[in-house]
Amino acid sequence: MNSTWGHRRYDGRVTSKRSYVSPLRQESAARTRELILERATVLFAERGYGRVTVADVAAEAGVSAKTVFASVGSKSDILDRIVDRAVEESGHREAVPHLLTLDEPAAVLRGLAHGTRVGNERQFCAHEAIRKALPVHENGEALWERATAAYVEALDAVARHLFELRGDSLPFTAQETADLLWFWFGPAAWRALVVDRDWTWDRAEAALAATAVAALS
Repeated sequence: MNSTWGHRRYDGRVTSKRSYVSPLRQESAARTRELILERATVLFAERGYGRVTVADVAAEAGVSAKTVFASVGSKSDILDRIVDRAVEESGHREAVPHLLTLDEPAAVLRGLAHGTRVGNERQFCAHEAIRKALPVHENGEALWERATAAYVEALDAVARHLFELRGDSLPFTAQETADLLWFWFGPAAWRALVVDRDWTWDRAEAALAATAVAALS
């Protein structure tokens, strides 16, 4: 019996089969991809990118190496996805527009301290994975630029806002203000206090905010 669902329509013309994509299969593939990325992030952060193989990631995720390649790609592809996800989930897209509505420099700086603290704390494992990859990655400079470009742009935007609010009374140029924000609130500052010196995130946030407020408000 002819049918519009087969190879041949009722009028005799040949048509191609309709492709069908199972939502359940797509959901399962997405879960597998997320699991691989999560396990890879932890392994890269703990052991270092150079000491982890695709087979290690596969074993941690409970899948085959073939599945890792099919789902995410090579080890370099995995790291790229980790970078992209860390940037996307840092919270800067929501935080910066709010900071730019504030008209008190102290409030801006305290908000910036809290926002960067939340982003660094939430993405700490990903940041460690990226940091440990830099010395051995085939293009570490480009990797670092990709990982920090949005961060730098966010701090630059806040610096310009601070300069608009009270640039005439600041002892620094707009660029110097941006540089200081990076010095106080960049990932290295948070890691230096929380990891190297064993501060709590709360204490680090309070101290960095107080330092910035004293200098720029």
